[in-house]
Amino acid sequence: MGGDKALMPLGGQPLVQWVADSFGPQVQDLALSANGDAQRFAFLGLPVLADLHSQGPLSGVLAGLHWAALQGASALVTVPCDGPFVPPDLVPRLCLAAEGGHPALAQSGQDLLPTYGLWPTACLPALQTFLTSGAVARLRDFAQTQGSTWATFPMGSFANANTPKDLADLADLLAKRA
Repeated sequence: MGGDKALMPLGGQPLVQWVADSFGPQVQDLALSANGDAQRFAFLGLPVLADLHSQGPLSGVLAGLHWAALQGASALVTVPCDGPFVPPDLVPRLCLAAEGGHPALAQSGQDLLPTYGLWPTACLPALQTFLTSGAVARLRDFAQTQGSTWATFPMGSFANANTPKDLADLADLLAKRA
């Protein structure tokens, strides 16, 4: 999309602000996983966690699990910075799907959305091993090694801004809501 996706504007504020506003009320503590200059996110007033490995979203999950464990949390819930409208029931649905201590990932219709997930902190050692094993670092591949389940959401529960057109469509959606 060109530039820092988290800082792309939507309705007068960065995508990451939309995520923080819609996701923050569902969790006890909130942090952001991001590499580079953490000061660019100072406006959020959140801890910024740098990846410990450079292997995509799973590296962010690993950094988040370390942080969550230090907070005394039993699990970490992840959402992408380009999904500005987090379903208000995301965390309860993931928690229900994760009963039994396994990761739970979101699914809406046929769409699998592994960046929306609940990761027990007990997965931390296994994730460290997975990331150093040479395996392809894909969220759902690691989650499957941990006996993951899918939390089902209604069609249309998630909207992501992966392209400039997606961002424009989300802006149109916001304009229709106003």
